[in-house]
Amino acid sequence: MTSPTRPDDAHPYLRAASAGVRHHTRALAPSEANPPRPTDRVHLDVLHAHLAALLQLLDRLAENARPPHPAAGRHLATAHTHLWQATSEIHSAFHLLPSTTAAEAEPSACHPERLPEGPPVLTICQRHLAAGHVTRRKTTPTDLRPHTTACVR
Repeated sequence: MTSPTRPDDAHPYLRAASAGVRHHTRALAPSEANPPRPTDRVHLDVLHAHLAALLQLLDRLAENARPPHPAAGRHLATAHTHLWQATSEIHSAFHLLPSTTAAEAEPSACHPERLPEGPPVLTICQRHLAAGHVTRRKTTPTDLRPHTTACVR
């Protein structure tokens, strides 16, 4: 017989990820020694990857909660939709920021009909399209309003 896990010891990887996000947020806070820096594409790419992983986790939690607790499953599914909307906005913001590489002198647009030129654009767009496929398969267009899932505004 296994003993129940104490809340302090439960889900150590989630706790570490949350601690990492909190630490990074504090590190970005402006101070005399650390003046504010503009947001860059690297931050948004990493944040998008984090949100995409959370989407997968919420999807799994909603599916596991639905049979025994349908109302909780619906709330988790709604949270998944709202998180998708945030992920979509991060993706859009990524494409509006200037690139730090010499290959792209201006902000790039996402073109779903063709592959992006290379990392990090290729990575974030592939991740976003995969997450969007799962989200659109499980939600209705009405659920996604007022946000759209288009790559380009």
